[in-house]
Amino acid sequence: MCASVKYGSRGPALIPRMKTKHRIYYITLFSVVLLGLIATGMFQFWPHSIESSAEWSLDRRSVHDAPLVRIPMSSPIPERGDLSCRMHTCFDVYRCGYNPKNKIKVYIYPLQRFVDEVGVPISSTGLSREYNDLLSAISDSDFYTDDVTRACLFIPSTDVLNQNSLRIRETAQALAMLPRWDKGMNHLLFNMLPGGPPDYNTALDVPRDRALLAGGGFSTWTYRQGYDVSIPVYSPLSAEVDLPERQPGPRRYFILSSQTAIHREYRVELERLKEENGEALLLLDKCSNLSQGLASVRKRCYKGQVYDYPQILQESSFCVVLRGARLGQATLSDVLQAGCVPVIMADSYILPFSEVLDWKRASVVIPEEKLPEMYTILKSIPHRQVEEMQRQARWFWEAYFSSMKAIGMTTLQIINDRIYPYAARTYEEWNNPSVVKWSSVNSPLFLPLIPPRSPGFTAVVLTYDRIESLFRVITEISKVSSLAKLLVVWNNQNKSPPEESLWPKVTVPLKVVRTKENKLSNRFFPFDEIETEAVLAIDDDIIMLTSDELQFGYEVWREFPDRLVGYPGRLHLWDHEMGKWKYESEWTNEVSMVLTGAAFYHKYFNYLYTYKMPGDIKNWVDAHMNCEDIAMNFLVANITGKAPIKIFQHRHQCYPCFPFSSTLSASFFFLSRSECINKFASVFGTMPLKVVEHRADPVLYKDDFPEKLKSFPNIGSL
Repeated sequence: MCASVKYGSRGPALIPRMKTKHRIYYITLFSVVLLGLIATGMFQFWPHSIESSAEWSLDRRSVHDAPLVRIPMSSPIPERGDLSCRMHTCFDVYRCGYNPKNKIKVYIYPLQRFVDEVGVPISSTGLSREYNDLLSAISDSDFYTDDVTRACLFIPSTDVLNQNSLRIRETAQALAMLPRWDKGMNHLLFNMLPGGPPDYNTALDVPRDRALLAGGGFSTWTYRQGYDVSIPVYSPLSAEVDLPERQPGPRRYFILSSQTAIHREYRVELERLKEENGEALLLLDKCSNLSQGLASVRKRCYKGQVYDYPQILQESSFCVVLRGARLGQATLSDVLQAGCVPVIMADSYILPFSEVLDWKRASVVIPEEKLPEMYTILKSIPHRQVEEMQRQARWFWEAYFSSMKAIGMTTLQIINDRIYPYAARTYEEWNNPSVVKWSSVNSPLFLPLIPPRSPGFTAVVLTYDRIESLFRVITEISKVSSLAKLLVVWNNQNKSPPEESLWPKVTVPLKVVRTKENKLSNRFFPFDEIETEAVLAIDDDIIMLTSDELQFGYEVWREFPDRLVGYPGRLHLWDHEMGKWKYESEWTNEVSMVLTGAAFYHKYFNYLYTYKMPGDIKNWVDAHMNCEDIAMNFLVANITGKAPIKIFQHRHQCYPCFPFSSTLSASFFFLSRSECINKFASVFGTMPLKVVEHRADPVLYKDDFPEKLKSFPNIGSL
């Protein structure tokens, strides 16, 4: 009892004093321990990124600090190179494995200094600035991994870009010493200047076993189709000289030749062409009165007159690119940068990235024996085509030639597309300038066809000055429950839209877009304001469609997102007497078109109509102010191979609904529409429209049931 009293007398007094005195200490200690445990757990279990950025820059890692590796004279030498190698025979695709991002992983060997037994380096230049830039770009890309066990492709840090600086035997031995060499399997070498005097082989002379070669001077004899990658010869002037883009069009000179040290026979023939065509052809050569150095590299001369190079290239429509000692020429890159169409005369030359690039769109390739006919050949090219080629040439340079990074990334992407062909870039992605924000829209043409992720539709109303009917259309559309946005395309440049206070009050965003020109094609422009996948194109005089009819049309489109879904149906027929197509609007069981005065479609087709419409159809429509709806039907049918979907039987009425003033005007209308069909069929080279006997009606549409049992009761009333 005494003990308990003693404890009771001390306990209550001691414990509070201890908590008060040491509270801060214990709280601090506990917090530190807890934070340490949390940090340890995060470090242990947090998903680490192995995509570390390797310090390949010479500013951070000096070549002189790299470990020294001596190559014994008895080291094995790889075989010359197997010309029969293809991706399925000399490349282990299984090493790449499944990748959720469909992207290969590239490993770069650590930087090493290879020397022979007596200490002489295998290269006279070591690591060039160009190769350093290339490795730095790869190490900073999504392709790179520093985990050698995950790598699909291996790149040596040994610089073989310029064969002139290499000791062939010792370089081959250095490659064979790489830990993962395995007869070059899955290894990639970059080389731009192959061969050496006097033969100048068109591929790297260094024995390399089965390694892939990204080479800058391949001929048809040395290029392994589908295995090697033909790359451009990088021009240092690309980084040193800023050539602002010049608008396509006629220029001061028609043909320009700026290469130096070309074969005497070519020079003689070019001089003969100069005599025949005078000022249309400018023939430049090395300046003999200038001292050697950087200044002379950037100058060209003609009869004592000095021109700045490469700036002078922008003054010509066509620029000659002839074979030199090597097939690959840095001149090609300079010409593309200037937006000058290269005239390539180098028989058997494999053009850079020709596996994916369509060089017919950016250059003219002429056999060397046709050099005397060059002027005549180039004169036969239409001016409009020349402008397109000038634009394409400049874009090729920007996308694929402008830097070592661009060259390296393009090379890896080509190899990546071979390994993951189902995720490869399309022809359009490789060859079309990226003026369109394709990433903002998905094509509806791939199965499974499922309802779009973005709810609702955007109503695009084309108008000019019919304010009263426009407001009635907006009021009726605003009642549709699935409407997400209203976009009014104001096509009148001489009149301003009504003040904001005068517009109908709606519960969804309403945006008015003013166009620069009065064109019917404006209704199909891919406006940034269209955020939904579904688009309702509707005229400002379509006032008879009810909210139920519009909602049902949207529900049908959700089931057929790759079709045109509309209300007024039309048909094309073959006129045997006239021997051409005829436009028909009579009510029949068949339909091949729906008018876009009231139709749902996927916004992807806006991009196709604006940027991919074949031939001159889009310009023809705008010039004639007619048939944009027929053009859209042609486009969708040609892309999908499917007919449109017509919604229930409904008279197509407008506001105000007046009949044709005369039979003559009606005949002229149908005649002009028939002319459109024949014009478009001629441009497409086929008749893509599909005739179908099908109509989409809601359940209980015509059945005698109480209206409250129907999902769309207000349908079909006129």
